[in-house]
Amino acid sequence: MTHILHIESSPSSDASTSTNIARQLLSAYAERCPSSTIDTTDVWRIDLPAFDETMIAAKFAVLRTQSATMEQQLRWAQAVSISHAFNRADRYVFSLPMWNFGIPYRLKHYIDVVTLPGQNWTWTKSEGYKPLLRNKRAVLIYSSANDYPLAPPLPGPSSDFQKPYMRKWLDFIGIEVVDEIVVAPTLTDPTHLAEIKHTGRLEAIRAANTL
Repeated sequence: MTHILHIESSPSSDASTSTNIARQLLSAYAERCPSSTIDTTDVWRIDLPAFDETMIAAKFAVLRTQSATMEQQLRWAQAVSISHAFNRADRYVFSLPMWNFGIPYRLKHYIDVVTLPGQNWTWTKSEGYKPLLRNKRAVLIYSSANDYPLAPPLPGPSSDFQKPYMRKWLDFIGIEVVDEIVVAPTLTDPTHLAEIKHTGRLEAIRAANTL
């Protein structure tokens, strides 16, 4: 049985373009694989521990195999529980709008909490960083007010820090990105926006076959 986790990172819920395209993909996947299980983590509604001084100290206590205080242990256990829930999935669908050329801060908070040493990555002096997740795949669904294509035009620097960041993070922990869908620009006239969303829904149905 395949377990899919949808990471929903827009606070707009039903009004969100990226969320609705992701739901189209998940619906198509459920029809194709009815035995699969699908869960959603809404990063705006999950209780995330603060990644503060206590959490950082706990992280380095783990990395350096030092003894942690009781407060650090409790905070670390909370993060590990959220990380376990993330790591258990076989397939991932991320829906995320672009905020100020990057990702929503609440999604970044979630990523910082679930990305833990010993849980989905490790480091040794001899081998450096190594991912711990294996045989896991992801589809990324992006939206943005302006048009930021998957392959930015060259030459010149890109203003898009949304897509490269997600690709780098997932590669760091061992998740393969098998498909990406761009629904943009959303800041356009209603007729054009309807066409963009229609194309996005078709792309989502197609991506359900690659997930």
